[in-house]
Amino acid sequence: ECYYTEEPEFALNRDYFEEDFRSHARDRRWIELTVEEQRSYVMRLLDALEVTDRDKRLKVARAILYLAQGVFDDCDTEVDVLHWSRHNVFLLYDMGIFTALLELLSMEIDNNQACSSAVRKPAISLADSTELRVLLSIMYLIVETIRVQTEDDRPEWRASREVFKNELGSPLYNGEPFALLLFTMVTKFCSMNAPHFPMKKVLLLLWKTILFTVGGFQELQEMKVRGRERLNLPPLPEDSIKVVRAMRAASPPASAMELIEQQQQQKRGRRSRRPLVKQDSLDTYNERDPFKNDDARDEEEDPEDTDSGIEGEVDPLDRDVIIQPPPPPPPLRPPTERVNFPKGLPWAPKVREKDIEHFLETSRNKFIGFTLGNDTDTLVGLPRPIHESVKTLKQVSGEITASYRNMAGEEEVAETPTEMLYLGMLPNLSQYVIALLKLLLAAAPTSKAKTDSINILADVLPEEMPITVLQSMKLGIDVNRHKEIIVKAISALLLLLLKHFKLNHIYQFEIVSQHLVFANCIPLILKFFNQNIMSYISAKNSICVLDFPHCVVHEMPELTAESLEAGDSNQFCWRNLFSCINLLRILNKLTKWKHSRTMMLVVFKSAPILKRALKVKQAMMQLYVLKLLKIQTKYLGRQWRKSNMKTMSAIYQKVRHRLNDDWAYGNDIDARPWDFQAEECALRESIEKFNSRRYDRNKNGDFVPVDNCLQSVLGQRVELPEDFHYSYEMWLEREVFSQPIQWEGLLQNP
Repeated sequence: ECYYTEEPEFALNRDYFEEDFRSHARDRRWIELTVEEQRSYVMRLLDALEVTDRDKRLKVARAILYLAQGVFDDCDTEVDVLHWSRHNVFLLYDMGIFTALLELLSMEIDNNQACSSAVRKPAISLADSTELRVLLSIMYLIVETIRVQTEDDRPEWRASREVFKNELGSPLYNGEPFALLLFTMVTKFCSMNAPHFPMKKVLLLLWKTILFTVGGFQELQEMKVRGRERLNLPPLPEDSIKVVRAMRAASPPASAMELIEQQQQQKRGRRSRRPLVKQDSLDTYNERDPFKNDDARDEEEDPEDTDSGIEGEVDPLDRDVIIQPPPPPPPLRPPTERVNFPKGLPWAPKVREKDIEHFLETSRNKFIGFTLGNDTDTLVGLPRPIHESVKTLKQVSGEITASYRNMAGEEEVAETPTEMLYLGMLPNLSQYVIALLKLLLAAAPTSKAKTDSINILADVLPEEMPITVLQSMKLGIDVNRHKEIIVKAISALLLLLLKHFKLNHIYQFEIVSQHLVFANCIPLILKFFNQNIMSYISAKNSICVLDFPHCVVHEMPELTAESLEAGDSNQFCWRNLFSCINLLRILNKLTKWKHSRTMMLVVFKSAPILKRALKVKQAMMQLYVLKLLKIQTKYLGRQWRKSNMKTMSAIYQKVRHRLNDDWAYGNDIDARPWDFQAEECALRESIEKFNSRRYDRNKNGDFVPVDNCLQSVLGQRVELPEDFHYSYEMWLEREVFSQPIQWEGLLQNP
């Protein structure tokens, strides 16, 4: 992800390489050397990296970057460039270049002189981050190239991938996982101590490092399956990724403006009423809204008759979506006990153990007159239909939580990459979260440029500001693209951390979630979506001819205002769509099953913002918007539900059903108290207990702090002998009442 303002540096990298390489290989080209000769030359570059002269080191680093970029001057096509880039990256890694670069990066981070001079400068530009940008670019190319598997990978490359993955994820570099060094750069930048750090490159490298070491969503799904097998849990009813990919987008609700236009057209007689058609034929593209009720009287506050998505014969966003309906989920139990789920819905319904307990408690109160607490097995005295209901609920549940209730004391902790990452992040977790959200806010399109906000453009602005209209346009596109990439990296990084920590241990997920909530992540994401989301999704902030490797292989045409405005041929900006989906998923993760946080969505008036986001006709994005609307529908009042029947219908068809969930009715909702502080404090207490039990290294040391608080000392459980209660009165008389206590003696100096 080079900056367009970095484009002249491609030639600079090539020139430094050619200058040095000519003295080594005379008239031969890099691609003509044998592998041994190439190794020999890389060894020479490695030695040259250790010189003390800063300028000479930078030249050598540029030569290495040229190799990682695929010696493009020797190549005729873009495919050749990518082939040689891959070959060279594995060669550079095997020769130990990454470790050498890491030492140089650590030196640059600790370069107080560079930091203090950057702080004093009135305007920071691309030139202030030159060394860091070159080092981070090489490291990014190494991590990203080795991370991605291809079919033609050599066996030694596969071995290198595993070794590198383990090195990055374990504390081999500077005694901590590599990601921690990059997190340090992020916090240092956000605290204004190093405003010259190229944040976009740092964030991209951080995201790809964590993606490589802990795994992406596909690996996460495989880890879930293995984890359930290990704990003897029933298999997952379906693969979420496959189900979502098979979904189709729905025509979104129309705006009030579109309704007015539509009514005017009807008055002029331009539009005839379309007849009702069977549901089967509604599933094709650009037909009537599949969520349109047959009852024409159900008009919404934002009526959904018209298709206000991006027009076209085939929705471009659905090119990669599987058109055929999703395969039926595998049975949860042998076919004899199978529950008949509603046909046509994408998800198998679920239920939580807590819901089963609540259902039984209500039933016992009603039919027997007393309850049995958490007992979900005893059905004595309950009528036959209740027996059938409990059987169905248990069959759908698939969640076993009772076995975890008694987990306490010492536990064996597996040294997984996720565990090591959490352990490294724990001491400064709050700072990392706040820094990432500050950067997200600064890069959000809704943010206004403030003098006191973080300057995230330091590493994209050229030394000499543009003087022509064309240069200004080019820089404007680069700045917008720069912000989009920052949002993409942060949103993907946060979602990845939440998902992996949740799988590793629920309290690791909860502490990151709580830090995000306390740092105002919920209103920040809503602020992000409170923009013209259609224009953000269809933004054209790219210049195809300047993209790598196109720009280094082909002759550069003369740029004009028209060619800059044209952008790329895509109708959508995939990068921005990816960011939006990630942010919606983060919001879902933060609010799911948390009553007080769901109420925050209501208080911040998120419903109209989320409804506008339904205009983007892409199935995955619509699903996560509908999920967020579903959890708050019961709090929005009957009038809202009545006015938004088609949105309710969409929720019913797209979102997983929870048995016993009255999301669409909202019964007895006013009786539920909302105490944000109490809920969050109770959660924080559980998290702190978990952290002290599992990570407090001084637990048995000589320097354990003394607890002088009377309440907590009296509240501690003390193990007493079984016969104590028989003789405790004699014990009190002998040990307490009959002992004279000289209270004055406590006041005298010893």
